[in-house]
Amino acid sequence: MDTTTLRTFITLAEIKNFTKTAQQLFVAQSTVTNRIRDLETELGVALFIRNHKQVDLTPAGLKFLEYAQRFIELETTALQDVQASPTYAKKINIGTTNTIYECHLQKKIRAYLHTNPDISLGVTISHTLDMLQKLQDGMLDAVFSFSAIFRDGYICQPYRTDTLVLVCQADDKEYASGIYKSDLQKINYLFCNFALQGVGLYIQDLFPRYHRFPMEIDNSTKLPQYVAEGLGYTFLPRSLIEDDLLLGKLRAIPLLDFAPPKVDSYYITRSPGNVPDSLEAFLLQP
Repeated sequence: MDTTTLRTFITLAEIKNFTKTAQQLFVAQSTVTNRIRDLETELGVALFIRNHKQVDLTPAGLKFLEYAQRFIELETTALQDVQASPTYAKKINIGTTNTIYECHLQKKIRAYLHTNPDISLGVTISHTLDMLQKLQDGMLDAVFSFSAIFRDGYICQPYRTDTLVLVCQADDKEYASGIYKSDLQKINYLFCNFALQGVGLYIQDLFPRYHRFPMEIDNSTKLPQYVAEGLGYTFLPRSLIEDDLLLGKLRAIPLLDFAPPKVDSYYITRSPGNVPDSLEAFLLQP
């Protein structure tokens, strides 16, 4: 098994057609066929279901795809580390959710790069589970997440505590005096599960199990513009929408008979860690 074969497998899984995969990779179709056949022989399982015009992943193929993608990413990271330019004394890879990046990290990272030109920073903005997997695989050195992890070999410490705010368009006077918990099911709630645990579960439990929202999005930083246009209501961390509240683009709705939990975020590294003390202290300071 080599990376060329794995890349062929990943491409075929995406395109689902042998001919188009061969065209994409600039090889003969027979080459793609032979690579996939040899890979299936080595693994001892069928990776694809062959149909007339396309192929689909088998359950085993779907499972193997995740490992193949991680292997290619790990190879890329290893090559970057080995072939790193001597201009930089160290390369540090940080993972963060989009919300934490926009609320807290963006300005700090820019400031750090201005004063530490000898450090190369890689910033991955992704979902928590994906980042924790990359932390485990050694592809990330630190993760900023809304989910805590308490496991041997890792260090997890509190990062920031934020307030959850229900917001609407500034001109919306529907709930000017406040809103009751029972009224939430009546509003056009724009849903984003930006925190897997704690706050995320709390927001989900405010609505019926199979409640259909007018919109669901996986990036909370995109929600304020929808709310500002009067398309609905949503809960967001105050630090994310503080400027919009001050500028009069959004309005915070008082909560009359319930109080949401705090929004806690965490800084997670492996033990022992690879992040320089100076960088860690800079990122963690208030």
